[in-house]
Amino acid sequence: MKLVSKVAILGSGVMGSAIAAHFANAGVPALLLDIVPPGLPAGAGRKERNALVDGAVAAMAKSKPSPLFTRDRLKLIETGNFEDDLARIGDADWVVEVVKEDLGIKLKVLGAAASHLKPDAWLTSNTSGLSLAAMSDGLPEAVRPRFLGTHFFNPPRYMKLMELVPGPRTDPAMIADVAAFCEVRLGKGIVLARDTPNFVANRIGVHAMMTTFRVMIEMGLTVEEVDALTGPAVGRPKTATFQLADLVGLDTFLHVAENVYDTATADEARDVFAPPAFLRTMVAKGLLGRKTGGGFYRMVKGEGEKTILTLDLGTFDYREKRKAAFPEIERAKTMDDLAERLRFLVLGQGRAGQVLWAMLAPTFSYSAMRVGEICDDASAVDRAIRWGFNWDLGPFETWDLLGFRATTERLRADGLPLPAWIDALYASGAESLYRERDGQRETPTAAPGVFSPVPVHPRAFDFELLRHGGREIRRNPGASLLDLGDGVFCLEYHAKMNALGQDQIQMTMTACREAELNGRALVVANQGEHFSAGANLALLLMEAVEGNWDDIDLIVRAFQGMTDRLAFCGVPVVTAPHGLALGGGCEVTLAGDLVRAAAETYIGLVEFGAGVVPAGGGCVRLYQRNRERFADAADLYPALRATFETIGTAKVATSAAEAREFGYFRAADTWSMNRDLQIADAKQLALALADRGYAPQTPDPAIPVMGRAGVALCESVLYNMVEAGFASPHDRKIGGCLARVLCGGDVPGPTTVSHAHLLDLEREHFLKLCGERKTLERMQSLLKTGKPLRN
Repeated sequence: MKLVSKVAILGSGVMGSAIAAHFANAGVPALLLDIVPPGLPAGAGRKERNALVDGAVAAMAKSKPSPLFTRDRLKLIETGNFEDDLARIGDADWVVEVVKEDLGIKLKVLGAAASHLKPDAWLTSNTSGLSLAAMSDGLPEAVRPRFLGTHFFNPPRYMKLMELVPGPRTDPAMIADVAAFCEVRLGKGIVLARDTPNFVANRIGVHAMMTTFRVMIEMGLTVEEVDALTGPAVGRPKTATFQLADLVGLDTFLHVAENVYDTATADEARDVFAPPAFLRTMVAKGLLGRKTGGGFYRMVKGEGEKTILTLDLGTFDYREKRKAAFPEIERAKTMDDLAERLRFLVLGQGRAGQVLWAMLAPTFSYSAMRVGEICDDASAVDRAIRWGFNWDLGPFETWDLLGFRATTERLRADGLPLPAWIDALYASGAESLYRERDGQRETPTAAPGVFSPVPVHPRAFDFELLRHGGREIRRNPGASLLDLGDGVFCLEYHAKMNALGQDQIQMTMTACREAELNGRALVVANQGEHFSAGANLALLLMEAVEGNWDDIDLIVRAFQGMTDRLAFCGVPVVTAPHGLALGGGCEVTLAGDLVRAAAETYIGLVEFGAGVVPAGGGCVRLYQRNRERFADAADLYPALRATFETIGTAKVATSAAEAREFGYFRAADTWSMNRDLQIADAKQLALALADRGYAPQTPDPAIPVMGRAGVALCESVLYNMVEAGFASPHDRKIGGCLARVLCGGDVPGPTTVSHAHLLDLEREHFLKLCGERKTLERMQSLLKTGKPLRN
């Protein structure tokens, strides 16, 4: 993989500045350039000449969700302008053009940049659909082999897809090098696209959205009904169709659709891309979505609350949002399994089934017709749509789920066009589009009967393939133990949201014993959406309401035993959180010898919001981490204060980098930019610990604490917060319990107490708070609304 030690980004608009931010997230210094503001007086200073680019960086720092892992990443971004600073790109290993989506402007900027490039520097364009061949033709002959389309999806930090689009002279070695760098350092999923209008994801995704618009008009659906049918119910994001259009911007969406209509003149479905009249009207009226304050939806702020209004597409006035009336959707909500839910909805005989088939069928047909034109195989379409539009399943994966043969027959009956490769696959008697051969998943190509391997990084683990290969050693309904090879076992949770209960506790004990007897190390990881959303709150609430205090005591003791078993295991333990790692999920993470997180990890001890204190060792271990952070302090107060504030405000880090700033991760804890490689990275770390001659940890018998003096300091803070209206009396009660745990209880200080003593205090105060009515109200609110109640 080529070393990229510096990049230059040409263009500081929304996309350019976000790309620079993501390079900074990856630790790569970026030079961000843009034009000099027009109309400046002669002799304007540097500040005025850099006003556009500096304003973009300032806006980036305030953006929500943030394009940056942490604010200090801004230090890696330098700014300048095209007139004064273009020569500075000569230090860059990679120059990315991200100016306006206008071929003439792009050619001008690329041509100017070409004369300043290092001999081996990459030059790429972030075009979302313009011709790479036309851009390549405008470059010097020597630069063309180093020129490529690199289509980042917005926002670059959060969207996995990177479409690589070669020009006619692009060196294949450059494509491989860029792909390797983007996968490992930027965390991207690579799809190789052909130089056709809008490439892969936007060609298929926009066709699906334009089809949805048509179906809405033809079947008399409301905006709300469409979004109810095209969101989580069918494995798509909450933004569904119209919220997504508002997020992207209707002017941008219109441009993308028109680009296909204008350039793909031989496309059999070209008319689908002709924008409907309501879309043109909305753009003309400036109803562009979130960036103008309203599109299909508008948020109105009232006194202490926000109201969402919906655009009436007949009058173009906003009205109250209406609930979509589909009984099938309500029933589908009870189905956790996406396959079951999709079959129920799409194959059903009700109105929802009719609408969904009318939306999906053209997408199946169109996707099949484009294989061989916009990409090499079916998996490229599926990966592009999953990574670029955040669908759980791509079109061909959905086709297989609904039944390849039955769906193909229905498409034929509807008169939709299908290519020769689909006809050949059907004639062969195949039961699915994808197939498995020798443990490898294969995808059909446009050549009838020809399959190719689905691209998978050689270091990526697939737990389902491990299971099929007989490498699942133990299993219960909520957890498994897998063999990762080389003496490394993996403890996997696989319950809903990976909530932690008896199954997970039992398998954790089994995993530690198995690793000690027959292995060298243990990794705690899973491939669900989230690492773990915490302990089973519903079970805890039920026990508390019934007053089963002995049962709660046993549950907490078992949980503490689980995290201690990980912490004091006889082999190295590396925890690998991703997504949500909250409450108990955070406590499991803190119990490992090292953490190898996914870069996008959202971790925190959030028990305060449920009216209790962490009781699975979270208080003890976060306090110990903060003692390490503040080892040079004159006393224990900095460590106490940091722990008290982090737990007391239920701080959740919004990246692995921020988790280190909050103290959840230590200096030695690291993260993987690409989640596909995280488990391999964690395994490598675990083996490195084992190779160094691992010595198991033991419970600390003498942890320094502040005792009563520390409790008094915390109580004074709590008193002032209540008096100022920043905390409720119940917050004060919970905070008082937290202070007593962190300070060692009712002991003189400073002194030392044992690890076991602090666990006893966690459990004591957890049980005490479970008996409070206001704590039960908080738990009920969290379960009902998902939001904390401040009572």
